[in-house]
Amino acid sequence: MKQPILVILAAGMGSRYGGLKQIDPIGPNGEIIMDFSLFDAYKAGFRRVIFIIKEEIETEFKEIIGNRISDYFEVQYAFQNVEDLPAPFKNPKDRIKPWGTSHALLSAADLIDAPFCVINADDFYGKKAYKIVYDELQNMITNPAKDKPEYVMIGYELMKTLSKHGHVARGICDVNSAGYLNHIVERTKIIEKDNLAFYTEDESTWHQLPEETVVSMNFWGFDTSLIDYLKAEFPKFLDNAMEENPLKAEFLLPNSVGNLIDASEVNVKVKTSPDQWYGVTYQEDKPQVEKEIASMIETGEYKSPLWGNMND
Repeated sequence: MKQPILVILAAGMGSRYGGLKQIDPIGPNGEIIMDFSLFDAYKAGFRRVIFIIKEEIETEFKEIIGNRISDYFEVQYAFQNVEDLPAPFKNPKDRIKPWGTSHALLSAADLIDAPFCVINADDFYGKKAYKIVYDELQNMITNPAKDKPEYVMIGYELMKTLSKHGHVARGICDVNSAGYLNHIVERTKIIEKDNLAFYTEDESTWHQLPEETVVSMNFWGFDTSLIDYLKAEFPKFLDNAMEENPLKAEFLLPNSVGNLIDASEVNVKVKTSPDQWYGVTYQEDKPQVEKEIASMIETGEYKSPLWGNMND
């Protein structure tokens, strides 16, 4: 029987951070955020991982984490390439920006053959989220949807996901009383000011977001029907993108899921994580994340060094 797959999006350019934050150590023994994500995923039951990276960092990536965790996981790699577009589309001459998270998943389409979890490489999500999603994926395997697909999203409280050092992008969620996602919209510029959250679409007008807003941090559980949908939708996206914003338009996962919900083609169950999220959008975020990791090690939530203590 097929087993759930962990898919890690690690092809981001890290432009705001100023380096390859995906492989920047934050633990006392050189652990990176992915170490903790993989450790938590392993404890939840995952045994297969697909890393989506840029091909030019493959050697360094394998040296820093890929080869090391192959003792615990079946490891596979997919490469997101800005030139990888369906015919007849060609990448604009001056475009270097990746085509987004939905495009990243398409780069791994040939490897994804079972229900899968998607996470960002540079986000610390907490232990409980992995167990929730693993159990949901196992249910997708043993009880396939008979009507329409039912995905799962781990939601976080907006105010717990903001950076004090600049703007962030978040998927703003409308969740109904039954715990399903009504709608999601990607807000690419959200800031914290005076313990409140605001977003802008035009760089001049700012709108306040409610404190209780649930956001997507790109922690999802899908079956393979999503891949089929993305394959069909990407050419339609490119038709518009090439005309309206060929250098910066992105085929984003929250928008893809939102379109499926709006078309009543899927249901998306929302599970709000009780854990604290941590991330390093900017270099200035790193000391706080290091401090929080050290605190969790001190209280015994994690061991140090991390790997080699799998039975504890």
